[in-house]
Amino acid sequence: MPLALPSQPRRRLLAVSIACAVAAVLPLQAAAQQSDTTTLDRITVTGSNIPRTDTETASPVLVISREQIDRTGRTTVGEYLQSLSVDGAGSIPKSFGNGFAGGGSAISLRGLGAGSTLVLLNGRRMAPFGLADDGQKVFTDLSTIPLDAVARIEILKDGASSIYGSDAIAGVVNVILRNDFEGATATVSYGWSEDGGGDQPKASLTAGTGSLGDDGYNAFFSIEAAKTDGIRVRDRRDRDWIGTGDTRPWGYPISTNLPGRISGGGTAAGGGPTGAVENPATGLFESLPGCAGLSDVTPQDPAGGCLWDVGRFRDLSPEEKYVNFFSRAAFAFGDNGEIYMELSASQKKTTFQNTPSGVSGAWGYPGGPVNASDPGPGATVLGPDHPDNPFPGTANRLRYTAFDVGPRVTYNDSRFVRALLGVKGTYGAWDYDAGYLHSGTDLTNERTGFLRYSRVRTALEDPDSPVGYWRIGEDAGLNTQALYDFISPRISAAGRTRLDVIDAKATRPLMDLRGGALGLALGAEYRRQSVSLTPQTFTDQGDIIGLGYSSYSGVEKVTSAYVELQAPVLETLELTGALRVDKYDGGETSTTPKFGVKWSPIDWLALRGTYAEGFRAPNPAESGTGGLAAFSTAVDPVRCAAPGNEPQDCDAGPIALITSPNPDLKPEKSKSTTVGFVLSPWVGGSLALDAFRIRRNDEIFGGSADAAIAAGGANVIRGSNDIPGTPDSGTILAVLVGYENASSTTVEGFDVDMEQSVDLGDAGNLRLDLQFTHISTFERKDPDGTVYQFAGTHGNCDVTNCIGTPKNRANFGATWERDAFSVSTVVNWRDSMRNVTEAGDSLCANRFANGDDAPRGCELASFYSIDLSGRWKATDRWEVFGTVANLTDRVAPLDPLTYGAINYNPLDFAGAIGRYFTVGAKFRFE
Repeated sequence: MPLALPSQPRRRLLAVSIACAVAAVLPLQAAAQQSDTTTLDRITVTGSNIPRTDTETASPVLVISREQIDRTGRTTVGEYLQSLSVDGAGSIPKSFGNGFAGGGSAISLRGLGAGSTLVLLNGRRMAPFGLADDGQKVFTDLSTIPLDAVARIEILKDGASSIYGSDAIAGVVNVILRNDFEGATATVSYGWSEDGGGDQPKASLTAGTGSLGDDGYNAFFSIEAAKTDGIRVRDRRDRDWIGTGDTRPWGYPISTNLPGRISGGGTAAGGGPTGAVENPATGLFESLPGCAGLSDVTPQDPAGGCLWDVGRFRDLSPEEKYVNFFSRAAFAFGDNGEIYMELSASQKKTTFQNTPSGVSGAWGYPGGPVNASDPGPGATVLGPDHPDNPFPGTANRLRYTAFDVGPRVTYNDSRFVRALLGVKGTYGAWDYDAGYLHSGTDLTNERTGFLRYSRVRTALEDPDSPVGYWRIGEDAGLNTQALYDFISPRISAAGRTRLDVIDAKATRPLMDLRGGALGLALGAEYRRQSVSLTPQTFTDQGDIIGLGYSSYSGVEKVTSAYVELQAPVLETLELTGALRVDKYDGGETSTTPKFGVKWSPIDWLALRGTYAEGFRAPNPAESGTGGLAAFSTAVDPVRCAAPGNEPQDCDAGPIALITSPNPDLKPEKSKSTTVGFVLSPWVGGSLALDAFRIRRNDEIFGGSADAAIAAGGANVIRGSNDIPGTPDSGTILAVLVGYENASSTTVEGFDVDMEQSVDLGDAGNLRLDLQFTHISTFERKDPDGTVYQFAGTHGNCDVTNCIGTPKNRANFGATWERDAFSVSTVVNWRDSMRNVTEAGDSLCANRFANGDDAPRGCELASFYSIDLSGRWKATDRWEVFGTVANLTDRVAPLDPLTYGAINYNPLDFAGAIGRYFTVGAKFRFE
């Protein structure tokens, strides 16, 4: 668990974690006019470029040690960071394999999105992932970082654009890897789930040679490889609602996770494995025969449809294979100079399986929406002479889910590289560090099982089809492989990102103040970043059924300069300030300041506060060329208010959301403040409390689906299944919006960080830590003055996953050590949430079949999981370890609203997987 520790000598844990990255302790010379010199230890904390004599700054920083990561049993950096209380809505878990950024992993500090959270590796940037989240938000993929090489992680919990530039509105995650290593260490582990699936063999090797101080050089590498088996939803049939899409046993009506129903008295039908055809005489849908042989769902649809369970096909967790590599070499020159090189490389392959495709529906592309459901020239129909048409002689609308084609499968192959060459040392009174960084990602996204719209229509309608008629339902066995190759080709997209950075910085003391040396840092940077994504095959024509469109291309060039001052004006008072100017090629110039103060009136108490301004420049996905056609969920107020509706007409349902880029976008801008205290009046313990407020203006927003629906008009595309007596009340198929600087968001709350070490004498040592985050306000204000409050609710569902904004999250850790043994436990907890999309909603987002609010009380229950781990250092060389995740095997609460998972919230992923075991061993070579 992370710790935010006060600046006391007894703060041993933080001192040790910081010291592991310090290569040496070197003096900084005072200014020439000073007769006495002042020295600063080389301790640099994320959020400042100036070395310090203590580790507690005016800004709140979480410092996560290697031990804290190990005790959780998490196997990747991303999995660990997403379990922390500071993570929020907009993070990208590996379980969301059917999203735009499937295969990636990202953290969203304060719930402001992965695009507003800057991720650094050893204090420098990385090239972004090859796919943009929601087709818009460019982010750094955490899964490319080798966990075995991590020394510590520092999370700056306030704005830092004045130090690091764009993207640091919500804060900074700085993953700090080893900076030297001698000897060799090999680690092997194996993990498995009690309920089956998810087996993970993993191996890593770290080896190095040379001492920078004694030999004048050090070089080492770290490589890790792992394979994780996928877990199907159906593998969890014994975990209540986790293993099925059918929630009727728990009082819910037939939902979108149980498709195939006939509704509205026959005016509408979902796709099923038999097919449902519109009767030309009545205008009502009738299911074709054969349901019992194709679906095992019972009871079946009372209206005559053929229900089927999405859990039969969909993955709970994808299959993954990855190799991560990191190496570093350093060579000393002169008295204290150093040339260093870093090389990182990663390849990750993921496979995610989803449900079979339907043949109708609505989706979008740059040319507009495609409506394959309603009467008209675009409708998918069975041709007049099709042998499976029960009403020959006329072309009749069809609803069908292609079980015979098989599930839709997405294959991602992401290849990442990062190379850094730098030099650092001391010249006179100045310490300097300069480097050139090149980084890039190449990603191939391939998909099978998707249907090509034009060819589906040919095979269903045209008697002269080159592959004959496509037989459906119980007659699908008559089809040839040539037909399936014709209607379901393998499609692909390619993403490419590149990042080149030249940077230099220098620090020195200017003069002695009463509290120490006045420190100065100057820096400059040139950064060129390019991103591009080719559209998925045929989606630029709107010719892949149900698949959204995403494509973008652009280059960003930025020249930056910054200055930073650290002024310990008194022994008890320190002032800090920074100013950065970023000039965008062909765009705006952004100036961002930051100020901080830390006052320690007594040695066990520090009061602190910061003010910072930040910005995020429009990325090419938002302002370049291309566009986006995605999916979201929304409540339809028209159908919900219409007399004669059905209960599910008031539920949030899926919609197509079509968004266009805007070259005239302005940067997002923010103002953030923190104020808090750190106290440690007792031995071995500390308490830190920091309140925060972030206001982000001119947000680049894809437009609110709810606002567009409320406004109505041509931007809302509806189906033809009007509720009798209510015109224009057909099911919403698509909503048209555009990127704009539309809204502002304000997030307020506070963090509590506690730690305590207890000496148990002969019984060993006990260390306790607690991290708690409270969100009191998460408010979005739209241009028309409408205010949406998401704190404590399931909103905002316009961002990734629709996981909600719990008001409270906490992580508690305890570690007992005695001689060669250690045992740790970690508890991760989130608060309950109201099942509404925002606090002003008068209607619950879901209802039970009897019309009551669902879940009970319209509240998604709180959830916690307990992880247990143990280590035994058998000899100086051998160590064995084991973990049990979700020790008590708690089941995640049923969540009927989120689209990031089936019937559970992605925040509660541990409760979907169940109890998970890992055992391993580590061997150290001389």
